[in-house]
Amino acid sequence: MRNDIILVRPTLELKEKALAYRKEHFQQGEMIICGSELFDKTESYEEWLTLVTRNADPKTVSENWVVTDTFFAVRESDDRIIGMIDLRHTLNEFLKDLGNCGYSVRPSERRKGYATEMLCKLASKAREAGMKELRISVEKTNTASRKVIQKNGGVYERSFTFEGETADLYKIVL
Repeated sequence: MRNDIILVRPTLELKEKALAYRKEHFQQGEMIICGSELFDKTESYEEWLTLVTRNADPKTVSENWVVTDTFFAVRESDDRIIGMIDLRHTLNEFLKDLGNCGYSVRPSERRKGYATEMLCKLASKAREAGMKELRISVEKTNTASRKVIQKNGGVYERSFTFEGETADLYKIVL
């Protein structure tokens, strides 16, 4: 693994780079950005930043949600946002199939090992937070993401259907 990215929490200083990241997904016709904690659905970066900051704190997490750490994966050599990944510390009824994290890599940076590196770094953060395992779901058709999960020790648990799509749930023991 290359180790040339770091996971950083969103800040106001990263606004323009974050908006460029989102724009690249949208320009590729990708209107859903996994692991973005609704960054793809929020017009205002500032409102989104407030939401993810609140959701990272057990005292201010949104009702009906769970404590979630959201990170940008930033390449150290040029400070470019390469991806996004989130860590849900617990699973509620809605998340029991979806899992503890989601992630995305900007379209121009795919197939370079970044998703594998991002998930590895997130697993370390989960261990530091006292978590014993991660559950991660992936659509049956997403072969690349399945490989990322397996490279990080993911073991198939079961399949399920969500919004008409068949997906698999994997477990990574930390």
